[in-house]
Amino acid sequence: MGKLTTHVLDTSAGIPAAGVRIEVYDVMGAARVLIAKQTTGADGRCTAPLLEGGELRRGRYQLVFKLADYFHGRGVALSDPAFLEEASIRLGIAAPEQNYHVPLLITPWSYSVYRGG
Repeated sequence: MGKLTTHVLDTSAGIPAAGVRIEVYDVMGAARVLIAKQTTGADGRCTAPLLEGGELRRGRYQLVFKLADYFHGRGVALSDPAFLEEASIRLGIAAPEQNYHVPLLITPWSYSVYRGG
C-alpha cells in the first residue's frame, strides 16, 4: 500500500521547518475538496503520512503549505503582503500502490519541490 508524505526544510535558516500547516485537497476537474490537514513537527515532517492505503487513490491532488504563517511564527520580517503566502503543489498519483514523497525547500522568497524516494 502506498502513501503520500512530505518533508519541509527552511533553507534560508538551514533548519527543518517545524509548524508548517499543510492542507491536502482532492482535485476533481475545477473543484477541489479538502481531505486532510497536518502540521510539520520539529524535524519538518508530519507524524503520519498525509494519505495512505485506501485514502491514496489514482488521481490529482493539491498540497497547500502555509508559508507566510510559518515565517511569521519564526519572527521573520516579511513584506505586507508577504511575497509568498502559500506554496500550492498540484500533483498526480498514477500508481497509488507506490510511495510518493514530496520534499519542499522554502525561503521567504522561493520554494522548490521534487518527488523524493
